[in-house]
Amino acid sequence: MRTVSWIALGGAAMLSLSACGAASIGGDAQASVADTTDVAANIPRGEQPAKCPSEGAALQVLGSGGPIAEADRAGTSYLLWIDGQARLLIDAGSGSFLRFAQAGGKIAALDAIFLTHLHADHAGDLVDVLNTGGFEGRTQPLMIVGPNAAPRFPGMASFMQRLIGKADGAFAYNGGYQDGTENKPELIVREVETAEGAGAPVGLDISNDYSVMAHPVHHGPVPALGYVVEVGDANFVITGDQSAQSEIFASELAGTKPTILFAHHVINGQPGQPRGLHRTPEEIGQLAGAMKPARVVLTHNMKRSLDDLDNGLAAIAKNYTGPVSVAQDLDCYAL
Repeated sequence: MRTVSWIALGGAAMLSLSACGAASIGGDAQASVADTTDVAANIPRGEQPAKCPSEGAALQVLGSGGPIAEADRAGTSYLLWIDGQARLLIDAGSGSFLRFAQAGGKIAALDAIFLTHLHADHAGDLVDVLNTGGFEGRTQPLMIVGPNAAPRFPGMASFMQRLIGKADGAFAYNGGYQDGTENKPELIVREVETAEGAGAPVGLDISNDYSVMAHPVHHGPVPALGYVVEVGDANFVITGDQSAQSEIFASELAGTKPTILFAHHVINGQPGQPRGLHRTPEEIGQLAGAMKPARVVLTHNMKRSLDDLDNGLAAIAKNYTGPVSVAQDLDCYAL
């Protein structure tokens, strides 16, 4: 039996955000860029809800793209909505700052920000999201969670120091986030030990409305995490960027039957694709076959994968026969 540790992300005052507002995304106010995107006819999107609900829980894909500037996909980012309130931001990839605004997200209402890892296409717009939050008047501390350090990758605490350190940060003018001064809330930074995907899952205690487990995954030399979020009777899994060497992740979640598995769809199964960083479509199918989700949503999409989508879907279907769809920026999935 593996040990599961728990990190308490602040006290009761931080967990109660009822006084903080966020724009509702119910009704006609929230539109998806999928409406104006030229999507290939073979890309399955029939299960996609038209908009986020104003009641209940939903996960919105703010950015569905990867590390290359392709089409109109922002870098990876997700936003958890509960009863019309933006509660949890997971990743803030390049371009997601705009999507965060289009969705109606507000720093003032967030419980926390989680990062899967510190590649630019997952963390590049974090400072922009924090910058806009500096105008919202939030006073409660804000949790930010991410992985530990490794060669050429700072840990979450060092990353934030380099980004917004008051003395010598790249954006030192946002240094008020370090201590709750200058009309900014204090950031409380937590790091999760990843051990190249062999670290223990960590429970992140941030709200009575939902629970989150951070699962270390293998992403080559990059410290990285996947996340499992439970809201009521529903739950969803975000794989993060992971290779098939994330064997502990797969075994921990085997048979858990999540409501939705959001799988990062970066490489196809053809020769010449990089190995050791990401799962191929067949390996995504193997993971889904073991976990048995009600549905799979492919996100963190790259053109090389979408161009070979028919083969990719066939490879997934070898081990998983449930519904598979492809996310577009601002798609919202009710839970």
